[in-house]
Amino acid sequence: MLHVLMLRGFTLPGTILAEPIVTNYLCVGIAVLASSVIYGLGRDVAQARQMGSYRLSERLGRGGMGEVWKADHMLLARTAAIKLIRTDLDGGITPAHLERFEREVQATAGLRSPHTIDVYDFGLTSDGTFYYVMELLDGLDLENLVRMNGPLPPGRVVHILRQVCHSLAEAHQVGMVHRDIKPANIFICRYGRDLDFVKLLDFGLVKQARGTDAGDVALTQDGSFTGTPAYASPEMAGGDVDQVDATSDIYSLGCVAFWLLTGRTVFEASTTVQMLMKHHGEVPEAPSGFTEREVDSEIDHLILECLEKKSRDRVPSALVLDARLREIATTNTWSPDEAGRWWDQHRPERNETESSPDLPPTVDEVIVTKAR
Repeated sequence: MLHVLMLRGFTLPGTILAEPIVTNYLCVGIAVLASSVIYGLGRDVAQARQMGSYRLSERLGRGGMGEVWKADHMLLARTAAIKLIRTDLDGGITPAHLERFEREVQATAGLRSPHTIDVYDFGLTSDGTFYYVMELLDGLDLENLVRMNGPLPPGRVVHILRQVCHSLAEAHQVGMVHRDIKPANIFICRYGRDLDFVKLLDFGLVKQARGTDAGDVALTQDGSFTGTPAYASPEMAGGDVDQVDATSDIYSLGCVAFWLLTGRTVFEASTTVQMLMKHHGEVPEAPSGFTEREVDSEIDHLILECLEKKSRDRVPSALVLDARLREIATTNTWSPDEAGRWWDQHRPERNETESSPDLPPTVDEVIVTKAR
């Protein structure tokens, strides 16, 4: 339209002629600025989702000090799980948090039992986030296993406990005490062709057994309880840190066995203090009294022996416990066929409608947030 008017002799004010030019330059400027912002946001988001050679894809869970994410290796066709220290802890991340986190990965990486979670890598991001990469397991922890499916048959309980003993025996042999044995830290999974394969997780509270490294005790001598009250040994419940040794893990594993057989904890209490007091001073009852399943007297006796108040009266080691369980397994069996049928019927499937990936924001989400 403009060139037609000019050919006919019309003249236009300079301001009118300048408007299209200014508008064009303004649009170009905005486009360049928007591109740089989007590029920068995209780069920041990519970095936020990347840990070393792995890219975060989905948050799987979070605990007292860490988060676990599903992640994909950017070069290898391998999916893994990444645990990292949460950045929203009350009071921020302290040197004690970092020391505990580093201790966990170093302790776990040094163990070779097939029933201990396998660690692939460890690192520190540019923003100071500690993380480690471990194998991603196909299954569920024993806490959810019982909550979703009820108490387990004795033969399956024996099968699970023996595998935990394998992991603990190695840890105890090198002077480590796990200190947080509980159903949520024991994972049962499909592992290659194996079913009901057990992995022991979370060595975050690991310490050297008494008499091996007194310096390790300092991390928890702050007057607070560290661990899980429902599965705490009497010496942990009473704050006798120096008395914690391998038999403390045996006690906690007895509590796990009780949970698997009955679907309830050894003691029930309304507060943490009450729970700790019961573990410290109250005599437990046999698990057979809390389940409709038939539980052999040998299993009752063995679990109660694990739950003795004095460490010297308990089953002395994971190796001895495994040997005792092996004898019981001759009459309390759990066959591969039984395991196969269970996994065919109950294999946990991820429900996309109940859990959406909790990811760092996408570029579009960041832009929308900034605009608001």
